[in-house]
Amino acid sequence: MTTQQRITLIGATPSPYTQKMLALMRYRHIPFNINWDMPEHFLAKRGIAVPKPVLLPTFIFADAQGEARAMCDSTPIIRRLEADFAGRSVLPDDPALAFIDYLLEDFADEWCTKYMFHYRWHLPVDAENAGNLLPLGYNVSLPAEQLAQFKQHFSQRQISRLYVVGSNDTTAPIIDASYRRFLTAMEAHLAQQPYLLGARPGAADFALYGQLTQLVGFDPTPREIAHRVSPRTVAWVGQLANLSGHEPTDQQWLTVEQQSQTLRGLLSEVGRMYAPALLANAAAFKAGEKDWQAEIDGALWQQQTFPYQVKCLQWINQHYAELSNADRARVNALLEGSGCESMLSISG
Repeated sequence: MTTQQRITLIGATPSPYTQKMLALMRYRHIPFNINWDMPEHFLAKRGIAVPKPVLLPTFIFADAQGEARAMCDSTPIIRRLEADFAGRSVLPDDPALAFIDYLLEDFADEWCTKYMFHYRWHLPVDAENAGNLLPLGYNVSLPAEQLAQFKQHFSQRQISRLYVVGSNDTTAPIIDASYRRFLTAMEAHLAQQPYLLGARPGAADFALYGQLTQLVGFDPTPREIAHRVSPRTVAWVGQLANLSGHEPTDQQWLTVEQQSQTLRGLLSEVGRMYAPALLANAAAFKAGEKDWQAEIDGALWQQQTFPYQVKCLQWINQHYAELSNADRARVNALLEGSGCESMLSISG
């Protein structure tokens, strides 16, 4: 470890990205202090500029001048922590394997979160659960009247934003089918190896874990589905919460060539659902359109254009273009026929 300073972050228990980073830091033996608060309030009280947009979790790091600066977005924060803290890395040394880990981390952060948001707010039983618990995550002693007001305001806002992630009556069965296929693929893969890329966890494991903490632990409908479709995934989520005792070795990473065929089940879901969504979003952004629509898995999908996911596609291709010809060929061999190829170009 190159520094012993404790990391300060602000998060929320129902935030999948907060859970992603807490589990990752436990595994990496990084000391931290978590504050269950709203970042805007926490930062303002300390005179720290609020980032735009402000997201959960929000980390506080010292800049080059030693001034406190807030930082969001879990993927670059993971890379920052890799530079600041030595050992127990979650990024494979093999560039080809590292690319697969990055691709799966991005899928978890940007597609699997659709499962979470859809189930949480689409059905009344789940919305009622979230409306009650989310305010209490910030203050368990919230007076009943304030709780009712918070619940009504927050629930109405979130339900009104379902269209942003493409959740509606038309896409609901498509999202549900994707979630079930994902769980089926996880069940098969975990029967072969304990983590996505071998016998030690990578960044993608913690990204999927973060989303799954909500899907199998917080929201009633996806929890019931998960327990029925993939008990291995449910058990895996329990284990990923604290891997501080796991002793990783370089040999625990399986090479791209050694990966179980079951990994293709997960990669095929990336290619089937996430790849066409990224491409349609990028095309709409380039055309200056505020919304996009495309046929995904046999249904018309329509949602708001996300500039950030344009960057996601660019970053995926940047990592792909930076691979050597030999490593790119190894990645191509693993991805062949998965559908992921459609979004990859060495031109970036």
